[in-house]
Amino acid sequence: MQFVIPITPGREPLGRQVYGGLRQAILDGVFAPGDRLPSTRDLAEQLGVSRTIVVGAYEQLLAEGFVVGRVGAGTFVPRELAPPAAAGATAPAALRLSRFGAAAAAVRGSVEFPVPRTTPVRYDFAYGRSDVDCFPWEHWWRLLHRCARRTAVRALDYGDAAGVPALREAICAHVRRSRAVACEPSQVIVVNGSQQALDLIARVLLEPGDRAVIEDPLYQGTREVLRVAGARVVAVPVDREGLDPDALPRTARIAFVTPSHQYPTGAILPLARRQALLRWADRADAVIVEDDYDGEFRYDGKRLESLQGLDTSGRVVYVGTFSRTIFSALRIGYVIVPPALREAFTAAKWLCDRHTATLEQHALAEFIGGGRYERHLRRLRKQHAASRDALLGAVRRHLGDRVTLTGDGAGAHVVLWLDRRRSEAAVVTAAAARGVGVYGIRQYFFAPSPPPGIILGYSRLRTHDIREGIERLAEVVTG
Repeated sequence: MQFVIPITPGREPLGRQVYGGLRQAILDGVFAPGDRLPSTRDLAEQLGVSRTIVVGAYEQLLAEGFVVGRVGAGTFVPRELAPPAAAGATAPAALRLSRFGAAAAAVRGSVEFPVPRTTPVRYDFAYGRSDVDCFPWEHWWRLLHRCARRTAVRALDYGDAAGVPALREAICAHVRRSRAVACEPSQVIVVNGSQQALDLIARVLLEPGDRAVIEDPLYQGTREVLRVAGARVVAVPVDREGLDPDALPRTARIAFVTPSHQYPTGAILPLARRQALLRWADRADAVIVEDDYDGEFRYDGKRLESLQGLDTSGRVVYVGTFSRTIFSALRIGYVIVPPALREAFTAAKWLCDRHTATLEQHALAEFIGGGRYERHLRRLRKQHAASRDALLGAVRRHLGDRVTLTGDGAGAHVVLWLDRRRSEAAVVTAAAARGVGVYGIRQYFFAPSPPPGIILGYSRLRTHDIREGIERLAEVVTG
């Protein structure tokens, strides 16, 4: 029998190609149940390959049950093997989703902002990104190599669900000093970024139907986690000073806030409102989730301490991340929980994915503990401050009072609020046509008719690019 298998040199090992071709031929019915396959010698001659390669392919098929060998007779397709279905006879299975799965599928289109651009722009004011050019890569690689070399084999087994002790201690020491967080290392749970922290919080603390307070507007990752969890979302509007505690509902199970740099408007919650929020949590018997996604960056005056540091009742769950200060692909964040929640969160993390990758945790522990993280932050703050000053100067010069700017006191992005007669989408499109990437704020609102605005991130742009980009943007806004 003449049988042809397409062989492509260099694509993958020849034995794998021969095995794959024979396997597919059996599944497609080229060799029907009961048929005899060519001898290994004949097939090797037909394909122009070594007989050893064909023998290896036959042995793999034999091990997987695609063929059977009969002594003195040859190699055959088992008669009990089901014949292939006729083309188009089998419809794709209608797989049923759980409530969670259906809800997750429904929000797929409303996550991942800002959406990556298919066409690059010259001046991209992307936000929510770290400045990877500023990161000390050589030092980081040396740390990874050193940790890998000295890691014992037994340390490559499953690790502590809550995280490597050295990293938890380093995080604890840093947030105590930098953010006035009141905690012990045992309260720190290392997670795969702040998004996993939000997911674990919803799983551990919420039942379907529970009321959950969010800021309006708010990070869509929080909003959609709550929707998928079946929570009844209560959106509280944000003003220039952040969430207004007087607008909170009388009761709720949980409240998610971004007090140090409200996401995305950039408002900073003043001390009086922070205290009022904590008093509300006591009255409502609620938990407050403080998402401190970029609390390391503040430019006007002394950095405000965390909301968690003011909490005396053990009601605040603090979420932090290294995505904005190191790089997003590291996927290391942390959640600091009250002692009463420590065991539940540790178990939930174990059930989710056992633990976060340990080699990177060891390297990060040394990066923080050795003082290199603090030096990197100082350099990053200085660079962000220069970029922010360039942006504010360019906005004043080219846009003046045609826009209202918020969020410049902290973080690494600002919002330009447009005249209500302006189309947010039209400004974004026209700016892109001029090589300027800006992003609308509309998708972060819960309210149906939000004011038009655009978000400008400046963590990855140098000062001259910021000035040129704003000059081009002004042509759109003032035209």
